[in-house]
Amino acid sequence: MGKMKKKDSKKGERERSAQDTPEECSFKLSPVSITPSEEQHSHSSSMKSIPQEEHMKQTEPPVVTPATDVYEEPVLTQLIVEKYEGELLNGLYEGEGVAYFKDGNIYRGMFSEGMMHGKGKYTWKDGLTYEGDFYMNFPMGHGIYKWSDGSQYEGEVYKAIRHGHGIFTSSNQKVSYVGDWHKGTRHGKGVIYYNKEGTSWYEGDWISNKKEGWGVQCFISGNIYEGQWKNNIFHGMGKMRWLTSNEEYAGQWENGIQNGSGTHTWFLRRIPGTQYSLRNEYVGNFVNGIRQGQGQFYYANGAMYDGEWKNNKKHGLGKFVFKNGQIYVGEFVEDQIAEYPNFKYDRVNTPDLSGIRTQSSMNLGSSTSRYNTGIPSLAGSYIELDLSALLYSFPEEDRQEELKQVEYAVLRNLTVLRKIYKLYSQLGSDGSPDNTLLMTKLQFWRFLKDCKFHHYSITLSEMDRILTVENTDAEEVHSPHSTMLLRTFLTNIIYLAYHICQTENQEKNMSLADCFTKVMVQNILPHATNIKGFLFPDAQKASYAISYIEKSWHIYRIYCMPNTFHPYEPTMKMRHFLLLMNDLKITGLTATNIVDILAADDPCVRIDQEVNLELELTFLEFFEALLGCASICVTEEQIKQSESELLKREESQGSSIGEVTAYLKEGQPEHAFQPQADIPQDLFLRSSMNLKDKRQSPPIPVSSIKKQQREARAEKWFHQTDIFFLKKFFPAHEHKERLKEEIPKIREKQAEEARRQQIREEEEARYLKDTEIKKENKGCITSATQMTE
Repeated sequence: MGKMKKKDSKKGERERSAQDTPEECSFKLSPVSITPSEEQHSHSSSMKSIPQEEHMKQTEPPVVTPATDVYEEPVLTQLIVEKYEGELLNGLYEGEGVAYFKDGNIYRGMFSEGMMHGKGKYTWKDGLTYEGDFYMNFPMGHGIYKWSDGSQYEGEVYKAIRHGHGIFTSSNQKVSYVGDWHKGTRHGKGVIYYNKEGTSWYEGDWISNKKEGWGVQCFISGNIYEGQWKNNIFHGMGKMRWLTSNEEYAGQWENGIQNGSGTHTWFLRRIPGTQYSLRNEYVGNFVNGIRQGQGQFYYANGAMYDGEWKNNKKHGLGKFVFKNGQIYVGEFVEDQIAEYPNFKYDRVNTPDLSGIRTQSSMNLGSSTSRYNTGIPSLAGSYIELDLSALLYSFPEEDRQEELKQVEYAVLRNLTVLRKIYKLYSQLGSDGSPDNTLLMTKLQFWRFLKDCKFHHYSITLSEMDRILTVENTDAEEVHSPHSTMLLRTFLTNIIYLAYHICQTENQEKNMSLADCFTKVMVQNILPHATNIKGFLFPDAQKASYAISYIEKSWHIYRIYCMPNTFHPYEPTMKMRHFLLLMNDLKITGLTATNIVDILAADDPCVRIDQEVNLELELTFLEFFEALLGCASICVTEEQIKQSESELLKREESQGSSIGEVTAYLKEGQPEHAFQPQADIPQDLFLRSSMNLKDKRQSPPIPVSSIKKQQREARAEKWFHQTDIFFLKKFFPAHEHKERLKEEIPKIREKQAEEARRQQIREEEEARYLKDTEIKKENKGCITSATQMTE
């Protein structure tokens, strides 16, 4: 048998690598001090820092766990056979056999032309074993290494070295690595688990056994870092979340410390159901982990500092906006205001001024203060309605009474409106780290449709224009991502209620309170919380479909047309949507199908036998129409075909820790696992398919048949959604965009070809003309010669 070079005789030697220790970033910002307030003693001008209890201590001790056991690859050393038992062919080992080597190692398996080739098991005298593929005396292909202490590697091997995709598990089962290897080191994409429970892990890029590139690490405490790494430490852009102390930093890192621009936030937990974002937040520059340079600090109570910082303290020129609206601009020294301002109130002990109307965009009379009517005020609930534009519709002497009565009507329904706001603000959302509940325009549209506001011959787009504030960017008029507080939600309801009632009863001038009450009784109370449409009724489906919203929003904006009226914002009509689906040539869809989908949630689309396609579509209606198309155009056959493709992919690549993800073919030892890059696998058919043989399933109890049918329908929806977006809609759009890019090139090419053709024709005509002239000249010369003779 042939010999192979001796690489290293230290079999099973361990490398204790401290860089695999899942230590948490030990640095955390020290608490920010509060701008001092005025002392109780009027004669004293000294300033004191007031500590905040919500801030944590400066540093957090690192969590130290045992380092990962990483083994060097075994070496076959000198392959000298002392004894062989097995088949022979022409004097060479051939077929199945057992070889006993001089150094005490044993090989059992297949031979070819005198060499270990095929499936086999090699056992070293110290207990280490390799079982798997051999190629011309080398462990090469797919195999399993098992060390004597219980550690194991299963995956791709090239010339006895871990190379490709594989899984390493330590002896105590606490540490395991699943991912790419290169010449014996973790290199490429991979996941390492630091404990048996899988609660501490790192997933991302590796270079030569070091975390380098982009990655996510979850520490045993639950804290998470996501961002760039260099040499096993945070370096570059990244986000660190301390879940244990409700803190977050997003910004630049250098050698594991905040350096450069970033945002550090201290989240404050509060009563569930509130929508205000109570948090302390610093946005600015960091130097070696401390606030230094220019920065802004936003306090939870509404105060704000914008200016210079030094060593985590306000130092230099800055502006401080107090809770009561007072502003100080000047110099700060060691977190203290250098020149004491003569303010009536300090920022901490300022009484609540929210009940005082400090400014208004309109004149409600000779006095802007509220009358003491004995009726509770919305301002006492920290909710202030902005009805300035509506109040202009009433005589000046009636405005105050109109405002009071509509606020009283809102107060009577405030409890139920809060619940409605909370419910809709959670649709399709996984919650907020600081318990903040903010309703988006997408959720507000769903609320309006559920309450049948669009049944009054007014589209959601028209409602957006009614509610649009002056000087709003045209691109933001119909943006699904814009948010609104509870007070804005209430204000919008009043505006729309007044518009609807005035449109229906133009002769009768109804009060704001009457309009609001009518809409509450006829629309909101009977229909709110009865969520309809294709997107939000099922929470699991909504959360799943949200992953396709960003790209769909991008496509929606591409096909929008500028409105011909003010504010000239981009908008889409139903006929544009119909033309879009026709241009994309998506199979399984007809014009009738699309009209049926559009009419399912809008009675104005079909009136008697006529179809109105001039109605505008908001993004919610556009996206829900796409989901409706998915449920029609994706057939059972396409679902089965996609399942079959997924099965083949999983058989060839695998996904679990206990299974190797790729098998090398004989004769292709250099092959390494390459993950699919075209379509994210976590987005493709994410509904968990049952890959077991159905014949092995136990009989289904009669009582659970209906439940199984519901689950089957739900699973079918996930398949249809994935296939429609990933294999039909998105690829069709990208193909169309590529064609758009190619059209100018094609036209340019055609113009160039036409120009060349014209040149060829001109040259040919000139050639023919020159030939005729030559013939004529030749004839004249011949005639002259004959005459001379």
